[in-house]
Amino acid sequence: MAGSKMKKLRVLVTDEIDRKGLKALSETPGVDLRWDIHPSPAKLTQALKETEVWLVRSETKVTADWIGKAKNLRLIGRAGVGIDNIDVEAATKRGIAVVNAPSANTLAACEHAFAMMLALSRNIPQADADVKAGNWKRSRWMGTELAGKTLGLIGLGRIGREMAKRASPFDMKVKAFDPFVSAEQGRQIGVEMRSLSELLSECDFISLHASSSPKTRHLLNRETLKLLKPGARIINCARGELIDEAALCEVLKSGRLAGAALDVFSVEPLPADSPLRSFSQVILTPHLGASTTEAQSRVAVEIGQTVLAFHEFGLAVNAINLPGFDGETIKSAGELLALAEKLGRFVGQIIDSGLKELSFSFEGIFVAAQIRPLAVSALKGVLSSILSEGVSHVNAQAAAAARGIKISETLEPSRGGYQQIVTVTAVTDKGPISASGAVISPGEPRLVRLSGLSVEARLTGTMIVLTNRDKPGVIGRVGLTLGQEGVNIADMRVGRKSANGTAVMILTVDGPVSENLLRKLSKVAGVSSVKTVKL
Repeated sequence: MAGSKMKKLRVLVTDEIDRKGLKALSETPGVDLRWDIHPSPAKLTQALKETEVWLVRSETKVTADWIGKAKNLRLIGRAGVGIDNIDVEAATKRGIAVVNAPSANTLAACEHAFAMMLALSRNIPQADADVKAGNWKRSRWMGTELAGKTLGLIGLGRIGREMAKRASPFDMKVKAFDPFVSAEQGRQIGVEMRSLSELLSECDFISLHASSSPKTRHLLNRETLKLLKPGARIINCARGELIDEAALCEVLKSGRLAGAALDVFSVEPLPADSPLRSFSQVILTPHLGASTTEAQSRVAVEIGQTVLAFHEFGLAVNAINLPGFDGETIKSAGELLALAEKLGRFVGQIIDSGLKELSFSFEGIFVAAQIRPLAVSALKGVLSSILSEGVSHVNAQAAAAARGIKISETLEPSRGGYQQIVTVTAVTDKGPISASGAVISPGEPRLVRLSGLSVEARLTGTMIVLTNRDKPGVIGRVGLTLGQEGVNIADMRVGRKSANGTAVMILTVDGPVSENLLRKLSKVAGVSSVKTVKL
């Protein structure tokens, strides 16, 4: 959590990102925002030593090597939609969250793709260049109308849907291929869903809006391009890897394809000797999809807000490598996230033998979508208390799996008492240990049960956790021992099942707890175990 006494969050920007859009970030007292645009390798190596958040656009290549040099890095932000310049796998292994600004340039990218379609249908760039060269050859640049034509969208995400919305007023019919969109979902927005082969053979204009992945690489290749409707036109403002450019050149030479408008390429900048430059029916732009002043401002604002949320809550909302942690879910979970992590840290500090299994149970009124973020937060809390290497929300599950720790989650109905109870149970070589907590009131995450014993204590500060026999004099002897060591008790909570049975005592104390004090407390008559917890 952010606080005036905490050190500032070190944020490094190495690509040109709209500075007005990052104004809120730059004006936050707890953030140290530094700009070093396109630094030399030596300067970047030095700058990354203290950097916790690294913000880039598409120019900086965030490789595994650079990630390895940034020992304090916790968050990488891409001011844009794609993440192809970031080694997400390397970041995930290090527990570093990767975020982007997925919605900020939607309109800009859509409008550019639509402009490319219009320019392609009427040969606008070619005619402009011809007139400027002193010619007036109207017949040479005969075009085609959009009205009555069929637009095929490969990918029906945010940008694809905006394209469909704009095509309708032009009297175009819209079809789409997207394996993650049902026919009913398509009908709801006026789009007919088709297979890829059907789409290519039926549509006059093909516009690509799919993400880049091993499955979509060269989606349009020698085989699929043979399926194109004769005279079709292709627009690609998504990712260059979606098209096999050599195969595209072949189909352009054959005349089957009337033209193409490309804003993205497999290699950028486009090589000077690229054969794509030689086709008069091809329109080329230098990756301008997001290049509007409005989009760049929105991208900066969005990525800045993500960093501010990370600074405040310690969570990367909508991280690429942290599915399930979307903004609405995080907001709805609220203080339960902090509770879950504190319970995990509490349990991680009181176990003293081999950890075999962790279970997270949620009792009461919970939304199903909240369960995974809460469980991951609790897991992070446990592992960060027992492992020497850095553990984050991103790599907590991988860290548990690497150590053979079994993980389980359960959602249970309320058994009375509190509306929502989170329980963390650790199964160790010595048996199970569990801690349950609830948010009593805003800002008050509390421990309410410890291994089945009812005890209510604030989850904050330095705590001494004792188990003992419930006999007269134990509390007095514990208090006397602390007094002899000069340790002041700020709060004391006790719990038991029955008289003369097992009891628990939780002391919140001022100042540090020495090993000597713990040894003395363990020798107090009636005390069976002593642990210290720092939250």
